[in-house]
Amino acid sequence: MVTTTESSHVSIARVAGASLIGTTIEFFDFFIFGTASALIFGKLFFPDLDPLIGTLAAFATFGVAFAARPLGALIFGHFGDRVSRKQMLVTSLMMMGIGTIAVGLLPTYSQVGILAPVLLVVCRLVQGLALGGEWGGAVLMAVEHAPKRKRAFYASWPQIGVPFGLVIATGMFFLVRQLPQNQLESWGWRIPFLVSAVLVALGLYIRLKIDDSPAFKAVKEKGQEERFPAATVFRKSGGRVVIGALTVAAANIPFYMVTVFALTYGAEDGVSKNAMLGAVCLASLVQMGTIPFAARFCDRYGRRPVLMVGCVATILMAFPFFWLIDTHNPAAIVLAMMLALPICHTLTYAPQSSFLPELFPTQLRYSGAGISYTLGGLLFSAPVPFISAALMDRFGGAWPLAVYIACGAAISLVAVMVARESRDDEITWSAKPADGEVPSRTDGTADHLPAAL
Repeated sequence: MVTTTESSHVSIARVAGASLIGTTIEFFDFFIFGTASALIFGKLFFPDLDPLIGTLAAFATFGVAFAARPLGALIFGHFGDRVSRKQMLVTSLMMMGIGTIAVGLLPTYSQVGILAPVLLVVCRLVQGLALGGEWGGAVLMAVEHAPKRKRAFYASWPQIGVPFGLVIATGMFFLVRQLPQNQLESWGWRIPFLVSAVLVALGLYIRLKIDDSPAFKAVKEKGQEERFPAATVFRKSGGRVVIGALTVAAANIPFYMVTVFALTYGAEDGVSKNAMLGAVCLASLVQMGTIPFAARFCDRYGRRPVLMVGCVATILMAFPFFWLIDTHNPAAIVLAMMLALPICHTLTYAPQSSFLPELFPTQLRYSGAGISYTLGGLLFSAPVPFISAALMDRFGGAWPLAVYIACGAAISLVAVMVARESRDDEITWSAKPADGEVPSRTDGTADHLPAAL
């Protein structure tokens, strides 16, 4: 049996850094689309619709990527488990760059009519496919290279790419919003999308310098790859996929409520969009420090305790978040964002990058972790802006949105409670033994896919 990977500090830091840079770029690309959906796409690509319907259409376009992400996880997971983690990460980054730059070059509805929103959806599909393959590969590279007692910490580095990408995207849109409205609508909105070309080139340069993990190389050397990894995951580990998908609800629902829909909510409630963007940006900067801090607790006390604390904190935060925004007080709005992102989202999101990969054996890990994560995104991220806008229109208040957040956190809490703790497991365990070997884990399980969650 292969022993736990003991990478040097320099080696794992380089790998984790490469994962961080890649996820930062990919989520930057992803978030500028979400921010543009909330602020401007309704007018540019759906102008003939009622303002509310136009916003809902823009949010629906935003959600298209989440439908594509599970397919991306299947495709990239298949080749990532059979061919190379590294090659799939390079490919996903290139696809995300192409999709994002293309958005910045699109004609608007006033120029080509219905073709404009169609092309927007196509670009969004490309982004979704790319991001479906990105997250699983990025966290796997960190997890499989890291020392056993620091797996959660180094796996959290790709997670930092989420607030980092959000900071860059929000900051860039904050700057372009300072342009006169006519310039913003004619060409200013394109700048963030086109700038991503520089970031993608930087990310590709760094990612090409890293290598596949020792755990994956061992699987390749022993010929333990699965012919169809995704099918094997569903056939032998469907319960783990469901558990993994449900555990992301507590992080995803409030996150997209805060970073996408809250921009529209605040504007309709009389809060300036610049104030909302600034508060989100500041909270995301703080979260870049709280994510690795929370991951340290995952290494010390386990993934499940941190996740459960985060779920409970999210339930308690749901109503106060909107009460604070409704005050229209800038300090109160910043406090709301601090509660939502650096505290509650961190506690539910930081553990995922170690918790989800550790559910699956090496030869199924890219597929399993990616499918769980993207399936959770499809269920608990994609509908958030659309459902939130519809709830606001129907009830005219924020209380249904708070209930929505609390219910998502409760779902995750139950899922985490029935899951098993994986902190002490070896990351190199295999579900398909080489000749003369028996698959095993440090918990003593010796079947092809341990039934205990």
